[in-house]
Amino acid sequence: MSEWLDSQKKSVSSIRQLPQERIEKANPRRELIVEEAKRLAKLEGIAEKLQRGENVQNRQLKTWLSEDEYAQLDAEWQEQIELRNELKDKPSDLMKR
Repeated sequence: MSEWLDSQKKSVSSIRQLPQERIEKANPRRELIVEEAKRLAKLEGIAEKLQRGENVQNRQLKTWLSEDEYAQLDAEWQEQIELRNELKDKPSDLMKR
């Protein structure tokens, strides 16, 4: 029985791999140059810190993000600040309760 179950698991996993293999064949990924690989590693590290809820220094973001990416991040952060300020201002009816 366990041999049958093992063979079923193998066949299911191989079926799942087929679409991924086709995608990789159709769109082969190029090898990253050393600078790109270093940037990718740093950005992944920053993303992990943020997912854990840790702080990331602004200068580190400026270093590893492009100017456009940093500008977009800054604009999104300003939107968050405005949204949070709006949510802080509660109607007076709610303040009395």
